[in-house]
Amino acid sequence: MIVERSMHPEWLSNAYLVADRPGGSAVIIDSGGPSEALLAEIERHEVTPTHLLLTHHHADHVAENQVYKERFGVEILAHPLEAERLLDVDRAIEPGELLTVGELRIDALHTPGHTDGMVAYRVNDEHVFTGDTLFKGSVGGVRAPGSTTFDDLQRSIMEVLMKLPPETRLHPGHSGPTTIGAEWEENAFIRLWRGLGEEGREACHVGDEPATLILWGPDYDGGHKAWVRWTETGRDDIVAGSAVRHGESRYEGLPVPTVSDPGQARRPS
Repeated sequence: MIVERSMHPEWLSNAYLVADRPGGSAVIIDSGGPSEALLAEIERHEVTPTHLLLTHHHADHVAENQVYKERFGVEILAHPLEAERLLDVDRAIEPGELLTVGELRIDALHTPGHTDGMVAYRVNDEHVFTGDTLFKGSVGGVRAPGSTTFDDLQRSIMEVLMKLPPETRLHPGHSGPTTIGAEWEENAFIRLWRGLGEEGREACHVGDEPATLILWGPDYDGGHKAWVRWTETGRDDIVAGSAVRHGESRYEGLPVPTVSDPGQARRPS
């Protein structure tokens, strides 16, 4: 199987070419990365793309849909809720539906949280393309357009993605690849959900809202993600690190860093 990736230099959003073999059949997964790189790989491998599979509707993942539609006449698919928000989707793909393209067997895993219709695409039971649900070392936020809840995101990661075999290759919607096993062992959010370590207790503000900082974690772009618990409601949330104003205390024994998240202005995280 062939997997090639194109990543946008500013958004860090990925587009993937997935093909069964040289000279065979292929799909594109998301179109946020520059198309020139994938077009070159399509030509180099002499493959024929038939479908463009969208993980969700955000602009940094659908930016070059028309390039592939015009060049190859691909059928564009997305979850029904995401398809409603996009004018160029040809048809909806239902969770659990099996799509066969050449020797590729692809099924859509519904992973709501970052958006209500987010899907991860599992290919040949070996690779999973997670959109903005799970990244290398981080997780998606639940404050973006179309998002649902922290509980949905946690359930999608822990009860859907983390149930896959540990050797499964994980290809996120932003930045570099990883494996299910590596995230199980190393991802700070997943480790805390597993009961490893203690929740933080630092008071903070997100905008004008008071909260408790449960976890100050890394994000895929070198910034930070924050798991917070709102003081007024007791509900949990995942927010961009740049939105958090820290107190004077220290977090997990380390100086609280100057909050910097250069990706916040360019993409919903």
